[in-house]
Amino acid sequence: MFTSSFVGNTIGFPGMAAYAASKAGLVGLTQALAVELGAKNIRVNAILPGGTDTPSNAANLPGAAEETRGFIERLHALKRLAQPKEIAQTVLHLASDASSFIAGVALLADGGVSISRS
Repeated sequence: MFTSSFVGNTIGFPGMAAYAASKAGLVGLTQALAVELGAKNIRVNAILPGGTDTPSNAANLPGAAEETRGFIERLHALKRLAQPKEIAQTVLHLASDASSFIAGVALLADGGVSISRS
């Protein structure tokens, strides 16, 4: 299981070329490993989370934290950030038998940030 990002997969942001390239590379790695390891019953997938409400993300917000947070929330179709538990539940689903026929996917768990244009 890899953690990639919607950045570099569905959206590009200025100043984030290296980040986007590395996260897009993880999607390619996911697909290649899924093909290589599938016959050994090893499933490889990636999650692509959207903005998530974590202490490290809060620390990365510039001086006007509330204004910046509001801007980031509004980028998402759900108009909020994910809670870490929501991302963890996505990982648990992909690691469980409930997803036993899912391999090589880059699963967006992004609150609709990749489709929202408002």
